[in-house]
Amino acid sequence: MEMVESMEQNYRRFLAGEESAFDEIIDACHESLIFFIQRYVRSLDEAEDIAEDCFVELIVHPHRYNFSVSLKTYLFTVARNKAVDYVRHHAALRVTSLDECTEKSAEFESFENEMLRDARHKAVHEAMGRLPEDQRTALHLIYFAEMSYEEAGKVMRKNRKQMENLTYRARKELRAILTEEGWRD
Repeated sequence: MEMVESMEQNYRRFLAGEESAFDEIIDACHESLIFFIQRYVRSLDEAEDIAEDCFVELIVHPHRYNFSVSLKTYLFTVARNKAVDYVRHHAALRVTSLDECTEKSAEFESFENEMLRDARHKAVHEAMGRLPEDQRTALHLIYFAEMSYEEAGKVMRKNRKQMENLTYRARKELRAILTEEGWRD
């Protein structure tokens, strides 16, 4: 909980004119935000661009954040909306060269290896990829972004009970996938 309070305090300091406070906000959730967005857009470069847009949103439109929710919840909500917009606008198939695919795949693999260091984390990540999108998103927000059910529910537009049920089903399904692949608790 301290990180959330710290982010909000940093934003207040930034709004008061202390520019270095914004760097602390970026440091607190930049990687997690990119990781979250990448699950939607499936491109590390695009995820980085969208994450940057989310931070720009805080600078250009400071009045849109009113401190009624945590800054982290607000940023992840903005990120989700921007990622969904991106997916809608780029839904048409695009042709990609084999070299570009190999290069992008190598970039993502490097990022993925950095975020998920050991074999079990990789297995969980791969198993999460097999879950329905809403279950993946719920698990990511609650366990990777360390949000409460209420905060994650605001991002996903669900109430606490719906988030608890969704997370329960996602964990149960994830456990079944991991067991099927030979992983034990």
